[in-house]
Amino acid sequence: MLERGLDVLDVHRGLMSWRRLRVLIQHLPPESATMTALRNALSEEELEEQAERGEPEKGRWSQHDLLLASAVDAVRRVEWVLKCVNAESNAKRPEPPEPIARPGAKARKPKTTLTPAGAEVLFQLINGGAA
Repeated sequence: MLERGLDVLDVHRGLMSWRRLRVLIQHLPPESATMTALRNALSEEELEEQAERGEPEKGRWSQHDLLLASAVDAVRRVEWVLKCVNAESNAKRPEPPEPIARPGAKARKPKTTLTPAGAEVLFQLINGGAA
């Protein structure tokens, strides 16, 4: 609010009403330090509730951040597709790119690999050797 020439102390001086201060705070841009501090103070439950209500402006990232992350994800995906298309037919395909982690979204679970010990246990279970 300093860039607008407003001082919060004007409320106590009687030069600004509490309602005016509330309206100014409610209409701060999502990237402002105040809105960032308010978003960072939210619990996980409050973030999930806001996501369900469709209020991205109250999330931890601004709209610009979300759009930029979407653009980066799209470029990474196109790069991955180009690598897959231009790879030798017998070459191992690269792993698909991970999307940029977004607030409130959980990371993908990594795929588990079958170890030799696990393969042996599975073989025993299939053949009825371990019950």
